[in-house]
Amino acid sequence: MRGTKAIQDTTVKKERAALAGLAAASMDQDERSDEVSMDELWQLALTAGAEPVCTVLQTRDKPDPHSFLGMGKVTELKDLIESQECDLAIFDNDLTPSQARVLEEALGVRVLDRTGLILDIFAQRAHTKEGKLQVELAQYRYLLPRLTGMWTHLKRQAGTSAPIGTRGPGETQLETDRRHIRRRIQKLAEELEQVRRVRGTQRRRRERNALPVVALVGYTNAGKSTLLNTLTGDSIQTGDRLFDTLDTTTRRLDLSEGGQALLSDTVGFIRKLPTELVDAFKATLEELTYADLLLHVIDISNPDRETQARVVDELIDRLGAGQTPCLKVYNKCDAYFGRLPAGEDEICVCARTGEGTNALLYAIGRKLSGELTRMELSIPYGKTALVERLRREANVLDLEYTEDGVSVLAVVRPALRAELREYEVHPHG
Repeated sequence: MRGTKAIQDTTVKKERAALAGLAAASMDQDERSDEVSMDELWQLALTAGAEPVCTVLQTRDKPDPHSFLGMGKVTELKDLIESQECDLAIFDNDLTPSQARVLEEALGVRVLDRTGLILDIFAQRAHTKEGKLQVELAQYRYLLPRLTGMWTHLKRQAGTSAPIGTRGPGETQLETDRRHIRRRIQKLAEELEQVRRVRGTQRRRRERNALPVVALVGYTNAGKSTLLNTLTGDSIQTGDRLFDTLDTTTRRLDLSEGGQALLSDTVGFIRKLPTELVDAFKATLEELTYADLLLHVIDISNPDRETQARVVDELIDRLGAGQTPCLKVYNKCDAYFGRLPAGEDEICVCARTGEGTNALLYAIGRKLSGELTRMELSIPYGKTALVERLRREANVLDLEYTEDGVSVLAVVRPALRAELREYEVHPHG
């Protein structure tokens, strides 16, 4: 009708993606593709906002140095891309810059490797200033060796037979971009070093307050944030998505024996986690090396849980926290129908319903008790300087001024324990 405004469709069209992977005998076992890692790539593509529509998995002795996949499989992938009207191809493995260029020319669509896909997800999910700095640093480190391909069209014009006026600008612009990115990388690294110093100050303050730190670690989507919410009564937003948590969250945790600790949630791990991300997130992930206890959260309902747990353990070692005491927390036990683990340092829970969390709190307290001691003290008024020291260096649970002195209930570290023995009301042997 005349005068009627047309209703515009504002729905954002999802990019249709073809997924590809290579299982080559010459590749490291953790780097090659299989059905499990391809399923994971499908979930990563969905998380990034793409619409995966088909997959291609090739098995061969080793990657083709030119095109990664064999040319026959590249042709098969191109036919799939055309028939499914795909906008991009996502590879489950890391590609060299030259392989990515060859594949883009052969397939006629944009090509993204697993690292580029994960970096894109992190860029979408980072909300704090620190998280954005870390992701940007990782992206620039990933981009720097790939700049050459972006200027190939100009470099081709730089030969002696090129038309006048077109010689050299590609290489000039390439070097300009490289210098700009290197300066940006240096600036981001300096800003993140400042973040690290601030974290160090916060860490020393926690140590003075004698609050032990418990860090949640685990494979992405294992349920760490849900467990933090259940244990602390918080309401951090959670979702059934990969990498739902990027920014570290720390909350107070009340233990079953009356003590307190700080519980920190960390970014989820994943196989083939990009080196650029591990390096960029060191300011956050190094918190693991200062934790008094790790809670390794494992999705027991996932058929691939053993491989996922191994990936996490290897990354913990890589970050220098392999010697930190650890409890294995098997989550989603309500969705598992096999025999549940029952080892000394193994706890089964359902973070969503709270089942098993009382046993977990008791286990946390038991693990921390080797470091911390709960003491009931009666300190004479002539020694009130000790009371002030307790306020600074211990976790004071209760304090009361009586006729005989100051009655204090506190959780103390080993350094204070010996000095306070003579004031203990009920000595423990």
